[in-house]
Amino acid sequence: MNSRWTVALSVLATLATSGNAFVFVNHSPIVSPVTKSTALLMGPPADPSLPMTEQYGEGSRKYRRTVYNHDLWVKHRSPDRFFSNLRTLVNSGIYKQVGKEVAATVGVASFVCLWNALVGGYQGFDGTMHDPIIHNAFFQVVGLPMIPFTILTPSLGLLLVFRTNSSYTRWDEARKFWGLNINHTRDLCRMATSWYGYQLPKSRDGLPPVIDPVKREEDLKHLSLCTWAFVRSMKRHLSPPGEDEEDFIAELKSRLPAEQAEKVITAAHRPNRALYDLSVAIEKLPMHFMRKNEINKNLSIFED
Repeated sequence: MNSRWTVALSVLATLATSGNAFVFVNHSPIVSPVTKSTALLMGPPADPSLPMTEQYGEGSRKYRRTVYNHDLWVKHRSPDRFFSNLRTLVNSGIYKQVGKEVAATVGVASFVCLWNALVGGYQGFDGTMHDPIIHNAFFQVVGLPMIPFTILTPSLGLLLVFRTNSSYTRWDEARKFWGLNINHTRDLCRMATSWYGYQLPKSRDGLPPVIDPVKREEDLKHLSLCTWAFVRSMKRHLSPPGEDEEDFIAELKSRLPAEQAEKVITAAHRPNRALYDLSVAIEKLPMHFMRKNEINKNLSIFED
């Protein structure tokens, strides 16, 4: 028995002294890379002279279309976020937006408490009940029974949760579809660039056709501009008119030919018009029709 204990203790001592063999020790210091804020880190305008609706209300929504990056996720998981949220509570945009509703609710509640104390009596901090100040049978204590609130509270909670989840689901779905458009436009430009010139006949010596580099650059540049015009038209189509109309017109006139830009601007459905121009640009590319069909499959996805 003693020999068994001796063997066990010797094994434990060996593991304790050679435990470093099973542990990875990194002697080089870990230096976190210094990252700078990107264009995604947007915020409302800091000019205090602007109206409240532009700083925290409906007008500030165009400044808050941000996407979380790695730095923001690290900040979100920080253990100090609770105290940071407490410090910025009074600067909350939601707090400033619902200030009128909160003030009205607090005002009604304060009036009811004061009225009931005047006509029904009140209880002091020492627990002593005091008689009402106003003795008049015409004035009665006001109040509501708790049964309706007790019954409706679970249903109201489920309704709020359902509406919140539905809102985030719609946002997530829209974000995925927009990302899908970006991926297919990249795929379209990739195929057009790599397949350009494969429809041209070979020379008499059987060598590959000679492609004019200037003509190739012009065709591919026109294709990329048509692709950009479609995506830009989709952005304008999904944005409020007063927010993006002037920038949309100025950008189209500065990048596209004057006639093409005017047709897109005056079209009844601008994304469809831009999609038509993109189809024409693909059709003019010198390549086999089977490869054009593969590129046109991306356009069919845009129509969905």
